[in-house]
Amino acid sequence: MRLTQVKVLYLAFLVFLSTACSGSGDDNSVTDETAPQVSSTSPAASSESTVAGTTTISITYDEPISVLSPSYVTINGTKVAPKASGNVLSFSFTLEANTSYAVTVASPSVEDAAGNVAATYSFSFTTALGTSGFNASGFSIASSLCTPSPSSQAAKVYDFLKENFGNKMISGTMANVNYNIEEAQWVYDQTGKWPALTCIDYLHLMYSPANWIDYSDISILQNWWNNNGLVAAMWHWNVPKSEGSTDYTFGVDTQFKASNATVDGTWENTVVKADLEKISAYLLLLKNADIPVIWRPLHEASGNIYQYTGGTAWFWWGNDGADAYKKLWKYMFDYFQGKGLNNLIWVWTTETADSDFYPGDDYVDIVGCDIYPSSDVHASQSATFNKVLGITNKKMITLSECGGIPNPNLMYANGDMWSWFMPWYGDYTTSDTQNGAAYWKTIMSNSLVVTRDQMPSLK
Repeated sequence: MRLTQVKVLYLAFLVFLSTACSGSGDDNSVTDETAPQVSSTSPAASSESTVAGTTTISITYDEPISVLSPSYVTINGTKVAPKASGNVLSFSFTLEANTSYAVTVASPSVEDAAGNVAATYSFSFTTALGTSGFNASGFSIASSLCTPSPSSQAAKVYDFLKENFGNKMISGTMANVNYNIEEAQWVYDQTGKWPALTCIDYLHLMYSPANWIDYSDISILQNWWNNNGLVAAMWHWNVPKSEGSTDYTFGVDTQFKASNATVDGTWENTVVKADLEKISAYLLLLKNADIPVIWRPLHEASGNIYQYTGGTAWFWWGNDGADAYKKLWKYMFDYFQGKGLNNLIWVWTTETADSDFYPGDDYVDIVGCDIYPSSDVHASQSATFNKVLGITNKKMITLSECGGIPNPNLMYANGDMWSWFMPWYGDYTTSDTQNGAAYWKTIMSNSLVVTRDQMPSLK
């Protein structure tokens, strides 16, 4: 055998020995190159009945792990500080009812003993709705509208509101200043869903028709109704500051007396009759188009008279006290009946301590309350809800105006299930300090909230 052949055989033998030694079973010579894998989660991924409250969220891996620093673990975008124990990564979090949660353990956050880093892992789950605190037995709601022989559409809207009261809340927005759907459009642009209700204000009645305001053009409301939306209207009723004046106000800075508004022969009554004639003509356009109107006139009449010593009315229609106010409400009601306006659903607004301003069950269909909390703007308003219930239990209760929209899950749990909610326009609708885009997305996807796409046809 030649020397070169011997060398080749010798080298081959050395390679064989090296290979054999590497598979000898010596653990210290084995390299683990497998990253930790998730084997289970708690709550289970895609589960839909997790109970709300402070809960331990855990992700179990197929081998012992440790947490890297910094780690990148979030739940619904909120960063948390997890701990590792054996195979389990966990953290505590307070879950809200009726809410979807997404947990993400982003890489690099977890590694095994060999330094192998786990890949990014995400899972989601949904909490259960829980038990409602709404007390249906506390109500004895009228079976029909207070308007004699109401239009079929008004009756259907009323029945729809009754069916949903205590179970779901109708979403709503206010017109920006008077006669548009700008706020509703903004909500749709942010969330992809229209609010179910839109409300206009006949604030500029004395100027209509004009090239900038014309309430005889009902196309905005027709389109809304044709798309199964609910139409609401209110009226910041402007009157002359003095007899014959063209300077108008809806405040108390006027010589116009509500106590004279219903008295024949007074200049105030002349103004009232002319205004009621004009606005009834606009409302008749809606009636003739088979559009029912959730009608909220003469709102917030008592101002803060009952809230503290020295309190005053905010608007002229409450400035002469409860008796004058109730006479004016009934005067309007009867005037509209005489015009054949049977398409109205009448909403009276309380300040919670003003039961003597209540026109009576025969003149009201729904009792509303306007709430603008200065702090914790999304808190439940159950205490106020119960105060309103104390005025009458024969009417539905609604959040006729608000700043921040109360959290629907909290309202459900605490029982203050208002018929609808309607934040005021401008910053009350759009700013993050009140509602804002992110909160609207949460609201409009909540199963307790009715959006326009969920509305039935009530025609």
